[in-house]
Amino acid sequence: MSRILGKKLQARLDSTQADVFLSVITAQESLEGWLALVNRHRAGPDQIKGYQQFRRSIEAIGKFSLLDFDRESSGRFLLLRSLLPRVGTMDLKIAAICPAHDAMVLTRNFADFEQVPGLRFENWLD
Repeated sequence: MSRILGKKLQARLDSTQADVFLSVITAQESLEGWLALVNRHRAGPDQIKGYQQFRRSIEAIGKFSLLDFDRESSGRFLLLRSLLPRVGTMDLKIAAICPAHDAMVLTRNFADFEQVPGLRFENWLD
């Protein structure tokens, strides 16, 4: 799995023996990104690289349990959206999912997540 994760992140995970999950929102963003790349190219050989990356992303996501965007998360999201209208929708969805699962967000994006009251987040990538 170390090929999937950065070396620093993998070392941190190994040292803490933390349980790692992905939000279903993170999975969505990853897959949508690769599909956008595929769809920018004409059908045929120009799509090969995009489809390879899309497949790798599916395989990587499959190695993790996913945290759902459920009724509780949806309610938290609506509250956060009303409080923080300038924070991105996907980031707010992730921020809404984590407290419902007593989870911490691992991110480099402190600018948006530090605006969310009570959200635990750290950067384990750098």
